[in-house]
Amino acid sequence: MSGAGLAVIVALLATTAYHLGLILEKRALGQLPAIDARHALRLLHVVLTAPAWLAGFCLMLCGFGLQVVALTQAPVSVVQPILGSGIVILLVLSRVVLRERLGRLELTCVLAMAAAIVALALSATGSAGHVGQRTNGLQLAAVAVPAGLVALALGLSVSGSRSAHGRHRASANGVSYAVASGLLYGVATLAIKGLSGTIVRHAGQHARLIVAVAASPYPYVTVGCSALGLLIFQTGLQRCRVSIVGPVSNITGSVFFIVAGTWLFGERLPADPGKLALRLVGIVVAAAVVAVLSRRPARPGDQVVPIDDAEAAVDPAAIAGAV
Repeated sequence: MSGAGLAVIVALLATTAYHLGLILEKRALGQLPAIDARHALRLLHVVLTAPAWLAGFCLMLCGFGLQVVALTQAPVSVVQPILGSGIVILLVLSRVVLRERLGRLELTCVLAMAAAIVALALSATGSAGHVGQRTNGLQLAAVAVPAGLVALALGLSVSGSRSAHGRHRASANGVSYAVASGLLYGVATLAIKGLSGTIVRHAGQHARLIVAVAASPYPYVTVGCSALGLLIFQTGLQRCRVSIVGPVSNITGSVFFIVAGTWLFGERLPADPGKLALRLVGIVVAAAVVAVLSRRPARPGDQVVPIDDAEAAVDPAAIAGAV
């Protein structure tokens, strides 16, 4: 199996672990006190004292680690559409873990995404395409800084909104939380991509690798943006439907990363016409499926947790009960 073919498998494992963790977090948040991204310490106290949430978070961290491995083996255009297929995995896991029923639309999308993954896997056979390992720091900053500032402004703004009643309002808030967290996660993924290049360049040189990683901005950008995205995403996940926050955050991060990452790291699509067609079909189908699912109308079974006063004091008894 080529490096790119292995990357497809690792990417699938990464997105599965991530979204299983998301399901566990969503279930735990339903039993926890109100959280707010503007009050980071209170939010962290609530979630970090809940073992069920911590279990989900650990699975998500495993997904991030596997993502780094996948990005060292294949181009962004191969790995990211597979990571973006996580919305389908999210639906499957919600059926198995939360006992939610898959409708015809969801089932059709699952089959379409499976076909897209097969197309991407076939496009990765043989000699792998160019895997970008380096980028210009100024260009990366020119993309990452504005995206991060927009995300923070949007996320903190919607977190301060006290009006969460009504389906339209709740849906709009959910999209805002999702776009803000998706942009931050997209920036973090760009940093992970840069970190993966540092690891490859110093492979086998353990001392130099540690120094190079510590001296580069990538781990700090990854941790910082991931933490900020986590605060906003967890607030939206508790307040709004997972069927809105999960898919829109996923597609926002995926589109941002695949467009910015392919350009920043100088990667190219396959030169072979057949593999190019498979790659493009896989990308288009994956993006279309995520877009369709993110616009799925709300159903009676969708869970919404409206919160009027997110600044309400955290109930110690509720925290103790969650533990």
